[in-house]
Amino acid sequence: MKRGILVLLSLSVLATAGYFTASKWAIKHETIAFRDPARDNRLVAVSVAVRRDKEMQANTGLIKLPVAILNHGNTVKNTEYSFLANVFAWRGYLAISPQHDLPTDPPMVTKVGEAYVGRLPQIQRGVANIHFAIQEMNKVQPNADYEKVTMVGHSMGGDITMYFAKQYPDEIKKVVTLDNLRVPFLTEGKFKILSFRSKDNQFKPDPGVVPDAEECEKAGITVVDTGYQHNDMRDTGPDGAKSSIQAMLDKFLNDTDSDLAPVVTNKAPPAITEPGPVSLFVPVQKPPKAVAN
Repeated sequence: MKRGILVLLSLSVLATAGYFTASKWAIKHETIAFRDPARDNRLVAVSVAVRRDKEMQANTGLIKLPVAILNHGNTVKNTEYSFLANVFAWRGYLAISPQHDLPTDPPMVTKVGEAYVGRLPQIQRGVANIHFAIQEMNKVQPNADYEKVTMVGHSMGGDITMYFAKQYPDEIKKVVTLDNLRVPFLTEGKFKILSFRSKDNQFKPDPGVVPDAEECEKAGITVVDTGYQHNDMRDTGPDGAKSSIQAMLDKFLNDTDSDLAPVVTNKAPPAITEPGPVSLFVPVQKPPKAVAN
């Protein structure tokens, strides 16, 4: 019986992966380069993913696109999270991924005892990049909701995500992090939070970053303890890890987006509550080279 269940779950994850892969033709990916005059014309390249039919509807003023901001890990390119961008784009979002660090930036140094072990300047630079990217994208695609965005981030990008949410909670619709390690979760319950956690001895969150189960339940936080490594949570990771994260993310969005859903097809993605080697804590609610952390 157990073997049959495992086979069924594996097939469900594969079906979900096939669903998103087959849908890529309908999603447009492009990179736009912006220069910030307020910061010595700093280059802020933005990778954009959007469903072509939704973009056409927005261009004619028929709809307003919800916005998701995807923040990459340290030393990782902003284009290395297309497996996440595709989930958001497929659901009708405008997915925006700013490039936060440049080759000319000084290296990030850990300083024990300082705020976020000395990462605050890089985090604040990421916040500035996000606000600038939103400002410029509003000129490119004005028919999108930039006032309240879904903030997403992996590793250092997850810390930028959580810090942004703490500083600008009124600009946030929901938050998704993948193994953020330095900035503690916001526990005021202002919006839903989904966080994927790795099983990686090299990348451990600082004490107090991830709330306990009781706090998560009170604050509406969903924590997914995966069996994957920290660096599995990007495009270069194994297909099983990406498919599992996609399935759980899609379920989270399905539960929190009352007015959004993937395009109707003959074969919708299966409902998966436990994809791959994942353990899940779900709060009870009423009407989820090495990358430097």
